[in-house]
Amino acid sequence: MAPSKLFKFKHETQNPNGKKSKFKSSQPADNISYDFASKLLGNLNLLRRDKKFCDVEIKLGNKVFNAHRAILAASSPYFHAMFTGELCEKDKKCIELHGVHPSTFQIILDFMYSGIVIVNKDNVEDLVIAADMFEIVEIITECTYFLIDQLHETNAIGIFLFARDHNILELKVSAIRFIEEHFPKVIKEDEIYDIDRETFTNFLSSEYLKIDSECEIFHAAMNWINHDIANRKQYVFDILQKVRLPLISFTFLERAINECPDTSLKVALKSVHSDMVTQKGALVPLNVKPRKCAKKDIYVIGGSKRELHSVWDRGLEMHYVSIEKFDTFTKKWTEVPDMRVNRLVPGVASLNGHIYVVGGEEGSNILSSCERYDPITKIWTDVASMLISRCEFGLCALDGYLYAMGGWVDTDISGSIERYNPRIDTWELVGNLSEPRFSMGLVSYEGLIYMVGGCSLNQRNMQDLMSYNPVTGEWQKLPSMTVARFQMGVAVLDDYLYVVGGTHRQQVLSSVERYSFKKNKWEMVPNMKLERSGPAVSAIDGFLYVIGGAQIHATPFYRAQCTISAVECFDPYKNTWSDCPPLSQTRAEAGAVVI
Repeated sequence: MAPSKLFKFKHETQNPNGKKSKFKSSQPADNISYDFASKLLGNLNLLRRDKKFCDVEIKLGNKVFNAHRAILAASSPYFHAMFTGELCEKDKKCIELHGVHPSTFQIILDFMYSGIVIVNKDNVEDLVIAADMFEIVEIITECTYFLIDQLHETNAIGIFLFARDHNILELKVSAIRFIEEHFPKVIKEDEIYDIDRETFTNFLSSEYLKIDSECEIFHAAMNWINHDIANRKQYVFDILQKVRLPLISFTFLERAINECPDTSLKVALKSVHSDMVTQKGALVPLNVKPRKCAKKDIYVIGGSKRELHSVWDRGLEMHYVSIEKFDTFTKKWTEVPDMRVNRLVPGVASLNGHIYVVGGEEGSNILSSCERYDPITKIWTDVASMLISRCEFGLCALDGYLYAMGGWVDTDISGSIERYNPRIDTWELVGNLSEPRFSMGLVSYEGLIYMVGGCSLNQRNMQDLMSYNPVTGEWQKLPSMTVARFQMGVAVLDDYLYVVGGTHRQQVLSSVERYSFKKNKWEMVPNMKLERSGPAVSAIDGFLYVIGGAQIHATPFYRAQCTISAVECFDPYKNTWSDCPPLSQTRAEAGAVVI
């Protein structure tokens, strides 16, 4: 067989006597005029509207539509089969259809004669059902893309059920991915508690639920059962089979048992608890791993190392470019590819599955540069620099943006706020603090940014807590901490803002307090085992991890802060601290994120 040609050539023609003609064909054989095709459709549509050459009437209720058999058959396999097969409608002048609203059929008929369809919230459901009936793939595709764009935690379950019931595969897959990606928010909506047991357990079985903790899955399971407890408590063992209970602390499960409102359900939960304690594994699987998309790794980034070797030698002082990762499941530390820049007290945050490391101090230089790490490819890339160089500032992620606030700027303290948009790789100034400050704690929670403690020009140790609304630009003063502090670690865990360690008037603290977002008040929690200034803090799987930091080391000649490698973990249900494997090297003033 002759090989196919990569190029198309104009045809040469021959005259009757066998000689080649000097004339070439004016156009390639496959050249198409789309203007003519559009003009043809337009003219056919005019003929339809004028009821000229129409040879069929489509009746829906009291509404009659005039059309051309050839156009209907060419546009829809449904009509093609009707008019070319042996159906009784083949030769009928008037054909009555059922199950389609006249206004929906009008849209479909207009599409057949124009190739144009306008999909909106009011017509999309009826339109995709009718298009599926008439087998018009182009309309189904438009409706599918429209519904994919409309996916939200408030409607994702409904759209999934609609796609499943009408066999719209692409929409079904997209809805499943959205639900898995936003599961913690989806389970707060009432939609999920109305789905059947099989569908619900299929979601609970997924490896790709993007969750902070298996506790969220347990809560979803119990809420689904309690939604219709009389009929659903019989499924408790089937449901809990899908929850990876060994990843949940016994204390958490015991509290759930005590709070259970139904006696028989409480007995079932006690049986599960006993099964886990005795390690029988008869009711729930014991050998489980975290879900593939569950957060389980803590990245400790940047910072410094200061160690005392002897009373005469202040030892090694260095800034870190290296990164360590802690797997909370295996309890092991591993190294991650180095950053491009050594950074002391950088801003660190996770956004859209990436780690951003921003600003900080390198030697005597305060930085504005920013780099991003992809945990999948394990590659660092440079992104846009901040507008202002900053160190000891606050950084957090909220609603798809990064917010950088305050910090040291050259020899001054900044009061500005700038925001990073990852979609266009750009920073912009968006507001100001109530007063300039540095070395504070910054977190985001349910649409607001919370700033606590730190230092200002007028006050070395601050204890206030304030919330910032990025939409309105307004600051609100909230109840103050018990202890004024700076250089502390902060994290959000179970609707609480934890403030850990830090420095108060040259004293390094072991104290920890937390603020309840729901109750709007502070309370003390047990002290850490060690005093820590500048620790890295992260919340994951229902636990609070405090990593490294610095302690005061006093000699007859001077006092110095020396870095430590110790790691400890707080269990809010047991209200106790426990030791974890230490860092490979001592480190303080680092950032920590969970991926």
